[in-house]
Amino acid sequence: MSAKKSQRGPSLFEVALGAALSAVLGCALGAALLVMKPVQKVKEIPKDAPANAVYFIEGNRDFNRTSEVTEKRKAFAGGESVELSEGELNVLFSAIAKPGAAAPKPGEKPPDAKFLDVSGLNARIHDGKLQLSDTVTLSYFGATGAFIVQATGAFEKGSSGFEFVPEVFYVGGCPMQRLPIIKDILLKKLLLGQPVPDDLSAAWPKLAAVSIEGSTLRLKMP
Repeated sequence: MSAKKSQRGPSLFEVALGAALSAVLGCALGAALLVMKPVQKVKEIPKDAPANAVYFIEGNRDFNRTSEVTEKRKAFAGGESVELSEGELNVLFSAIAKPGAAAPKPGEKPPDAKFLDVSGLNARIHDGKLQLSDTVTLSYFGATGAFIVQATGAFEKGSSGFEFVPEVFYVGGCPMQRLPIIKDILLKKLLLGQPVPDDLSAAWPKLAAVSIEGSTLRLKMP
């Protein structure tokens, strides 16, 4: 007498799990496509810009004020209040940027490309807000792709001092401001991950106020 195997359909849990995994995969694929969506670099936002278009305006650099920026950095580290323009901020960012890798010696194998690499922080001040941006290069199995990361917001007092809090945050063409946990991780990894020099990191927690007035970032000490 042969026993027949009982056949049953997938359980409710299995159906729900499959649907959830499909949704997560779909969202991840959609986000990846948006990240690699070209961002248009412009001098100003077009008046007839489509609602879903993503634009990028780079902040200027005022290298004629390098000596003034150096003096302001010393004053800030010494506990004095300072004011910085957009151009001065970018001179400061250039001065504290990570040094480039040394060229390989003859016969020496060049170092492998990093999975994620950043070009250097850029600042733009507009409409009473600060925009921070960077260009991130993604390298994977010999293929490379670059995308712009940009966040616009202001400063708020946190547990460890004033923190940059973005209102709008784009990774490529993908808006991240509605995803709090993912947003915070990517913000630190892609935009705010560069080590801060000791003189600036020691002075920053002492600030009494940080404000953006017109085209100027004001750092007020007690």
